[in-house]
Amino acid sequence: MIRIMLLDDQPLLRNGFRTLLDAEDDMQVVAEGANGKEGLALARQHRPDLALVDIQMPVMDGIETTRHIAADPELAGMRVVILTNYGFDEYVFHALRAGAAGFLVKDIEPDDLLHSVRVAARGDALLAPSITKMLISRYVAQPLGPEASAGMAELTNREREAVALAAQGLSNDEIADQMVISPLTAKTHVNRAMTKLQARDRAQLVVFAYEAGLVTPRNR
Repeated sequence: MIRIMLLDDQPLLRNGFRTLLDAEDDMQVVAEGANGKEGLALARQHRPDLALVDIQMPVMDGIETTRHIAADPELAGMRVVILTNYGFDEYVFHALRAGAAGFLVKDIEPDDLLHSVRVAARGDALLAPSITKMLISRYVAQPLGPEASAGMAELTNREREAVALAAQGLSNDEIADQMVISPLTAKTHVNRAMTKLQARDRAQLVVFAYEAGLVTPRNR
């Protein structure tokens, strides 16, 4: 069962999402709130697997909420997916750097929302390749932090190759096919790279890969 928290200051939107999610056999909305401060208290109380968080909320916005969740050891297994009205923008980039696993637009189709929740809950990043290119080409000028810079230098050649493929949106199985290795070995390369880079999840790993120049964005 995927346990979900909803954070948005629009009650109508929360109600619509709750109705859709609770109708699924493998999903349950365990908490909902109108701002990030309220959400942090709810997260510590209910320990959801996943939080759908509006990027613009009163009291505490989605970026700051994500940053607090990512920094709390008690919430280490919780994933944050950012909700936005506007598609990709600078705020989404900052949320990804803060530790979000990806983002969704609020007018997403119901089937796509359900699929995305399952993808994020199992630990995969919600970053389509086209979105990743836009993300990096517009906002990747900021340098890597010292921990990530040091970690990048520690990557083996095979780990670098796996990270570069992950940054192109490939799954572990697809990375294995490209590198002619087993899916388990591909997963090991990716996980070791995440550990060395101190990346919370694959979304941050993708950002680090582009920032470090392992992958170069191509024009759309």
